[in-house]
Amino acid sequence: MRRALRRARDGVALDVGEAAVLLRARDEDLAELVAVAGRVRDAGLEAAGRPGVITYSKSVFIPLTRLCRDKCHYCTFVTVPGKLRREGHGMFMSPDEVLDIARKGAALGCKEALITLGDKPEDRWPEAREWLDAHGYDDTLAYVRAMSVRILEETGLLPHLNPGVLSWTDFQRLKPVAPSMGMMLETTATRLWSEPGGPHFGSPDKEPAVRLRVLEDAGRSSVPFTSGLLLGIGETYEERAESLFALRRTARAYHGIQELIIQNFRAKPDTAMRAMPDAELDDLVAAVAVARLIMGPSACLQAPPNLVDAEYERLIAAGVDDWGGVSPLTIDHVNPERPWPRIEELAERSAAAGFELRERLCVYPEFVRRGEPWLDPRIVPHVRALADPETGLANPDAVVRGLPWQEPDETFAATGRTDLHATIDTEGRTGDRREDFDEVYGDWEALREAAAPGMVPDAVPERIDADLREALAVAADDPTRLTDAQALALFHADGPALDALCAVADDVRKSVSGDEVTYIVTRNINFTNVCYTGCRFCAFAQRRTDADAYTLSLDQVADRAQQAWEVGAVEVCMQGGIHPDLPGTAYFDIARAVKERVPGMHVHAFSPMEVVNGATRTGLSIREWLTAAKEAGLDSIPGTAAEILDDEVRWVLTKGKLPAATWIEVITTAHELGLRSSSTMMYGHVDQPRHWLGHLRTLASLQQRTGGFTEFVTLPFIHTNAPVYLAGIARPGPTIRDNRAVTAMARLLLHPHIPNIQTSWVKLGAEGAAEMLRSGANDLGGTLMEETISRMAGSSYGSYRSIRDLEAIAEAAGRPSRPRTTLYGEVPKERQETARASDGHLPELLPVIEG
Repeated sequence: MRRALRRARDGVALDVGEAAVLLRARDEDLAELVAVAGRVRDAGLEAAGRPGVITYSKSVFIPLTRLCRDKCHYCTFVTVPGKLRREGHGMFMSPDEVLDIARKGAALGCKEALITLGDKPEDRWPEAREWLDAHGYDDTLAYVRAMSVRILEETGLLPHLNPGVLSWTDFQRLKPVAPSMGMMLETTATRLWSEPGGPHFGSPDKEPAVRLRVLEDAGRSSVPFTSGLLLGIGETYEERAESLFALRRTARAYHGIQELIIQNFRAKPDTAMRAMPDAELDDLVAAVAVARLIMGPSACLQAPPNLVDAEYERLIAAGVDDWGGVSPLTIDHVNPERPWPRIEELAERSAAAGFELRERLCVYPEFVRRGEPWLDPRIVPHVRALADPETGLANPDAVVRGLPWQEPDETFAATGRTDLHATIDTEGRTGDRREDFDEVYGDWEALREAAAPGMVPDAVPERIDADLREALAVAADDPTRLTDAQALALFHADGPALDALCAVADDVRKSVSGDEVTYIVTRNINFTNVCYTGCRFCAFAQRRTDADAYTLSLDQVADRAQQAWEVGAVEVCMQGGIHPDLPGTAYFDIARAVKERVPGMHVHAFSPMEVVNGATRTGLSIREWLTAAKEAGLDSIPGTAAEILDDEVRWVLTKGKLPAATWIEVITTAHELGLRSSSTMMYGHVDQPRHWLGHLRTLASLQQRTGGFTEFVTLPFIHTNAPVYLAGIARPGPTIRDNRAVTAMARLLLHPHIPNIQTSWVKLGAEGAAEMLRSGANDLGGTLMEETISRMAGSSYGSYRSIRDLEAIAEAAGRPSRPRTTLYGEVPKERQETARASDGHLPELLPVIEG
């Protein structure tokens, strides 16, 4: 204890063991611990610009439904359908009931609507499913979203959502309607969930790994998030310490945990844990103090004031700086036996401890001031209406009134560097990184730790020569019989063995695709590069205020499609950043604009990330959104945003992009609707051959089920301006050996399911592309006409290739070539003649830069 206290006093970082010791502090030891924690808190408040301030949120508590699929043994909030009926209640609160509470709260000056409910009640209770169906909602979250919009528009209160476990996609659905959300971690002690008799046994949503994933997805989605611990439900001091460190890891990685609640267990009658003793006050005080030391001075730490028997001064001394939501109108429905203190009393007790009580919003002032990407543009006007612009706290003079919830105006106004597609080759990019480099991608030090496993090279088979000989023989005889071990051996091939592997792959290519090298006359149109998703490999994305940022108007998009058609294009490939202002219907407008201008153009557009973005912003399912996009003119989708379909690697490469499972869901749904797609893999960063193998196996399996892939595209990582490389984490792209091995293995592992393997002249240049044509590839991709994404990343091979250029690459590989359509069909004669007349490129194109 003395050693741990000394280290805490000296500001030395604690470990789990030391934290567990300090959690046991009592009497003089506890007093010393509290004094240290209080000083840390005070330093944080000083740095935040609000010294001596303790905050609270004036709120109303809206229990949207008390049904839940979980069975927590201490909970009285949750009930059953029969009891609700006997008490005269519906399965959910009606809109009128919700809005009545919200309006009364607004009249009393409340600014937060705390919407709390059970986890996915429709999964357990048919009555909940029937209610949702009868009222036109697909699921509970659809009702949460709809009521949040009505609260914003009709009352002006800001929704803070506590709907339990959420997926990454759920966060995308709800972020536009709420400035903050929350879910208590409670504990990381798995045994309390997995063992019979434990407080969380029989509750699928209380598995610690699931709840930690929610915290991570909130951070990836840039959602200001509240979490915390529930003390005294059977956890040990060591488990309590481990839980705090788990919260610190997530907070450090994403900077998205806006407050941490340290809540003491209170036994309730008529529950399985009614005989469990309440958490002791000393336990709570020690936990608050240790949490302050572990989370640091900048953390916001809360203890619910209605659960502490007016021992406010002890909690303030221990390091809290917030009292949470306090309602002058509604009870605490989770702890109905514990009334809220009066706000006047809180102010008096805080003042007695030397602190001024100030009102905040449900979203903490740090996030109010940060703005994008933490606040969705649709919610910003509502937050600004209630916030003090200088402090980010609640404006005491604000009038709480409803405001329209609507899409931003002038979504497709042309802005910024709209000539970037051309000037990237002459003037280059303004700087090697965006100005928010140190914030938008998360914490780089935490990322280095997360990246470490992927950077560990695969173990090379001990009997490499024998393994390779056997694997090469199997590949030559029947590639579909390659085992994972054999495939990994081939991925490591080098020298003569690599030459032999490429020769085998080339023979398979010839038998499947013949000798003709295909290409397509196409134009890339990247309609915006404004994006806050935080992909760490991407040098294309910009903040809206960055010098290289731009957004095209619909007319500019249509103009570029028409220009491409006039020089023989059969396709436009359209993708863009996840611009926070774009409504989910914007993609329909883009497809429609091209089709109206050039009816015969094939619209190949919108990555799975864009599809999910569109679906969540419109409130449509992925299937519904894709159906509407198809009706608007979408013909096929690019299989980009795949990177590596392994979340171990994926969450290093990107902060906020869709998970691998969601990518698969989008692609599968598109194929089922008749929208075919390409498939891709970006490699050579923080990945290893084992990841390449898993990725290709996933694609082959998916193709066997749907048959919707047109080709597989190898995408070597361009490192030069990639943030993850600039931060010193990623490798400088794949080697020539890697490129040959990946191309050859893609041919073998995807055989016979995906017959077309495409290489990228943009990333490899003419010589490199020709080498890949000798290693199993049969397609060169497109003329592009403009290419900004790879050029922004540092590719030195220019932004376009003419037809003659592409034919020359094929000739260098000793092969004939021919044009193709997106779906690998024959190009109409008229299109071929038009393309030949212009050589497949726009007039006055800039010279190609060779690397």
